[in-house]
Amino acid sequence: MSPLPRGFLKAPIAHRAYHDIRAGRVENSVSAIRAAIDAGYGIEIDLQLSKDGQAMVFHDYDLGRLTGENGPIRGRTAKELAQIALAGGADTIRTFPEMLDLIGGRVPLLVELKDQDGAMGANVGLLERATAQALTGYTGKVAVMSFNPHSMLQMQILAPDVPRGLTTSAYTPADWQLLPARTRDRLREIPDYDSVGACFISHEAADLPRPRVVDLKNRGAHVLCWTIRSAQAEAEARKIAENVTFEGYAAAIPA
Repeated sequence: MSPLPRGFLKAPIAHRAYHDIRAGRVENSVSAIRAAIDAGYGIEIDLQLSKDGQAMVFHDYDLGRLTGENGPIRGRTAKELAQIALAGGADTIRTFPEMLDLIGGRVPLLVELKDQDGAMGANVGLLERATAQALTGYTGKVAVMSFNPHSMLQMQILAPDVPRGLTTSAYTPADWQLLPARTRDRLREIPDYDSVGACFISHEAADLPRPRVVDLKNRGAHVLCWTIRSAQAEAEARKIAENVTFEGYAAAIPA
């Protein structure tokens, strides 16, 4: 298990980078990443897979919410995606290697691999291989995580020196309607922490008091959380979490 660098516990981490649609900075965009670097924040980004097997910096499975296009991101090649503008800004969808070059190790980077199985199962591997390949030779502070433990099992094999974590949740039926109840019940208790060689979790902020989260923290796991949207919510989360992933306000950077 590779330890989580201390940098991930200092400056707050900008969720999907430091985005602000009012300023033309769309989530997971070049502009949002540059703004996070300028502000001194850590950065969280999401990865999805393109048709030709490239890791793309994009959150959704479908293009509709964030672009003027429709259909799954996995239905377009990286070259085609590079021509698609992100709605509300001047940026386009970029590859993970491009964003790594942009960040250049200046701030910590937390990378979430989105579930490619569809039900948190074992049908993964392509995105993990593309991610591991992109990270080869990257010398900045970086860590990877996923809701799907099978993704982190793959990263344990493909990039064993990159710190791994699990994105975790209360898994309420209302928020996870497409996930079978049996799977929700299992993942809710974070049973895969040790088997994937994790050194941290990023947990749903409203569920931080969960006994399993507290137990993991007492055992030495680093606890981050998502997604904080006010200074007041941050203060509450920090009673348990060591750092926050935030959006919608300018989080203070501790001295």
